Amino acid sequence: MTAKVYVTLKSGVLDPQGSAIQHSVELMGTQGVSDIRQGKYFEISFEPGMTKSEASATVERIAKDVLANPVIEDYRVELATDS
Repeated sequence: MTAKVYVTLKSGVLDPQGSAIQHSVELMGTQGVSDIRQGKYFEISFEPGMTKSEASATVERIAKDVLANPVIEDYRVELATDS
């Protein structure tokens, strides 16, 4: 089982790295891009014996307590059974 965790800045939080990326995109001559926001992506693999319920609770705790700063960041978790 694998979890994917996406961490992004909350909508009202200034994103200087995203602004710098957008500026670079504009310097390349790309048009039509109105905003770029950056974030973080994590993949977490669980041992085969872990249940989906256990993995879900574990990844939620990891995302909330370690991967994201809840004051300025939101996170989203996707849990998938490996095939």
